[in-house]
Amino acid sequence: MTKPLSYFHLHLISDATGETLIAAGRAAAAQYTNARAIEHMYPLIRTEKQLSKVLEGIDAEPGIVLYTVVDQKLAAMIDQSCSAMGVPCVSVLEPVLATFQSYLGLAAHRRASAQHVLNTDYFRRIDALNFTMEHDDGLLPPDIEEADIVLVGISRTSKTPTSIYLANRGIKTANVPIVNGVPIPDEVINAKKPLIVGLIATAERISQVRQHRLLGTVADFHNEFYTDRAAIAEELTYARNLCARHGWPVIDVSRRSIEETAAAILALRPRNR
Repeated sequence: MTKPLSYFHLHLISDATGETLIAAGRAAAAQYTNARAIEHMYPLIRTEKQLSKVLEGIDAEPGIVLYTVVDQKLAAMIDQSCSAMGVPCVSVLEPVLATFQSYLGLAAHRRASAQHVLNTDYFRRIDALNFTMEHDDGLLPPDIEEADIVLVGISRTSKTPTSIYLANRGIKTANVPIVNGVPIPDEVINAKKPLIVGLIATAERISQVRQHRLLGTVADFHNEFYTDRAAIAEELTYARNLCARHGWPVIDVSRRSIEETAAAILALRPRNR
């Protein structure tokens, strides 16, 4: 018998953007299939006045509290208030800081948003994002040699979102469509520097995604052919053969999230270097 779905409040308090908290909270909540978190996000909380309003909200809608606040006075205020309200709270960052301090023998500077700085790594990510947007869907193949990774695949194999995710990691990524019977640009085939990876999925999955895509009114465009599973199977066979012919590794994205696909691609990089 299927258990009814239940809901709970999840309060996320951060002195920065809250990205770490969102990832941690959702990763934990995903382990409970019969429960759904109602997220309350409180970013950039850096004063007692701001925190007091947050605590009022928690008192009104009690639930689990996760926080990443490096100011120890504010952290103590959260701990004490949650204890008084009888709600559980966890400092997501503190155990990690304690481990770092124990190993390094150094105290943390405890600066809010310390990870968000305009340094070389930041500008490298911006450069990668610009490159990736300029090289989406086969654009500007002549300078493909500047890419770190090139993704190839038939339509609706998540090439663009995966490229953007990798670019946000500072990796210049281009993507080139594979169209049955249409040759891949010579610049891609002859590229020496980038890792070239083929993305595929099951015909059923691609057909489903294509059916949900908002199609434009293009002359001579046959919707039935675009979503037909037999036709898609032919496209996939062509793509597989193309990748095998050039020795490009292939990743099946049917049951993978964008993050999992990106991780699988990055795992291939050491072998490529």
